Amino acid sequence: MATAKRTGTITATIMVTGIPMTEGLSLAALYRLQTFLSPSFPVGAFSYSHGLEQAVDRGDVRNAAEVTRWLQDVLRFGAGRSDAILLKETYRAAISGDTETVSELRALALALQPSKERRLETSAQGTAFVRAIAASWLPAGGTTAADLFRGLVSDSDGDWPYPVGAGLACAAHGIPEDAALTAYLHAFAANIVSAAIRTVPIGQSDGQTALAGLEPVIFEVAETGAAAGLDDLGTSTFLADIASMAHETQYSRLFRS
Repeated sequence: MATAKRTGTITATIMVTGIPMTEGLSLAALYRLQTFLSPSFPVGAFSYSHGLEQAVDRGDVRNAAEVTRWLQDVLRFGAGRSDAILLKETYRAAISGDTETVSELRALALALQPSKERRLETSAQGTAFVRAIAASWLPAGGTTAADLFRGLVSDSDGDWPYPVGAGLACAAHGIPEDAALTAYLHAFAANIVSAAIRTVPIGQSDGQTALAGLEPVIFEVAETGAAAGLDDLGTSTFLADIASMAHETQYSRLFRS
């Protein structure tokens, strides 16, 4: 158990349960991480379901338990794992000032998308993310990653895949890699749970139960992504990929993917 106290305000007790704790996460970095991956950050995440809407329409996902199982697979074997690897590789390239590798990762992440709508999902959110950072949270120069971010954003008008943009921005703002990975995966899962609440439908309490059940999976995938390399990229979530393809021609829909 660790106890933190601020005189005259709040005493907080943190139970250490074997889950690795991020070191070096300053209050400023925490504030920015929470802001960047908040549902209110202007990337339009609410309009994407990652193919879930089609899975619900054809009866593959019918309740909260099936939402959780669907997300477990997407995180472990699909875009969750791949995005974690891409975010980590981008983060490390930015820290080392490797502009060429960041540009290559940007192209690779777009090329890996299995369908038109999934490409739209990552590129529209990622581009909006990078533009919002540049407009309101442009990092001050002086560090390798911050200078690289400023240079790339000013020199390029093309699409940014979401994990690459997130990895670059987190590195530029001094947010620790493990915190960035965990928060990104949580935001990814939470957005799909939000889509499930509206489409299955499931209740708000069921949505929170699903997120609680996904906590160890998110920690697992963040750890896997940190240890894996580009040669480990790949997915095996065929039903989710097919759902995203079929969603393009779904007659009635709420979401863009």
